[in-house]
Amino acid sequence: MNGVSARLPLTAREIDQLPNVTSGNILVYTCNSNRALAASIAKKLGIGLGKSEVGTFSDGEIYTRIEETIRGADIYIVQSTSPPVNNNLMELLIMIDAMKRASAGHINALIPYFGYARQDRKARARDPITAKLVANLLTKAGADRVITMDLHCAQLQGFFDIPVDHLHGQPILVEYYAEKFKDVMDEVTVVSPDLGSVSRSRNFAARLNAPLAIVDKRRPKDNETEVLNIIGDIAGKRVILADDIVDTAGTLTGAAKALLARGAKEVYACATHAVLSGSAIERLTESPITELMVLDTIDLAQDKRTGKIRVLSAADLFCEAIKRIHGGLSVSELFYAPELSASGKVREIILPGAAG
Repeated sequence: MNGVSARLPLTAREIDQLPNVTSGNILVYTCNSNRALAASIAKKLGIGLGKSEVGTFSDGEIYTRIEETIRGADIYIVQSTSPPVNNNLMELLIMIDAMKRASAGHINALIPYFGYARQDRKARARDPITAKLVANLLTKAGADRVITMDLHCAQLQGFFDIPVDHLHGQPILVEYYAEKFKDVMDEVTVVSPDLGSVSRSRNFAARLNAPLAIVDKRRPKDNETEVLNIIGDIAGKRVILADDIVDTAGTLTGAAKALLARGAKEVYACATHAVLSGSAIERLTESPITELMVLDTIDLAQDKRTGKIRVLSAADLFCEAIKRIHGGLSVSELFYAPELSASGKVREIILPGAAG
């Protein structure tokens, strides 16, 4: 294997030396939801994006055209099913079908943000389980594997009858905060924004070697929250609210106000997926949160690139996952790796207003 042993974990240099990574039998394509991330992944793999076009006819129906042969190739289609969710999902399904009918060797759906993940159970009588339906659609369309990041509920992997590689964005965010607060780490406390995020936040705090606090809240109705209590010592602390998704930002902004009212020194927030729907931007702008750090699993529109929001790229992690999958190596090592950037430094930060 070009002199690279199969021991794990591999170093960044060894990962770069995996065989066939830049050869013609691996191709990266994208639809329209997150072209910047797809281009970055392809660049880090040492290849260009596959030649294709995804658009709509005058009546709104989606079409796709693949403009090169893909027979027998190992295909990776990068597409987040973020808003507009249904359009982006249909683009992905149609692209998968086109690849299957063009005799692709293996079709991997790389879905940085998996939409409909929060509809994972029957909360009330006669509710659908839409996450399972989407899993069935992807499988039926012809996907052989799904690669995704930070599913809202990890058990969603069981909805699929094909392999699912569930990556974690935490190491990227932990690396950032470890560098940012390296001189004042004794002042840092990680805070879970609700009881449902305790396990995720506990892992975050353990990686950062920081204490944990918990916000106890209730939800009077959808997209509204009310903080009841703070469990843990946050007085005089720089707190980091850690979550997987920022949607309407009601949970984070409400928790930030409660933390400052109870003596926190400064409030930072982070999440893997920046959905930012409804009045989220207005809430964040008016909130006492110093900075919201997110990953580029969802491409932020220009009107959402405010001064408080900063973006870290997940391209390195997805690139390494592709290399490991293509090279027949373990992907689970990525779940625990304390350092994922080849340079040994904090990954590139995409500044507000930047094209990437």
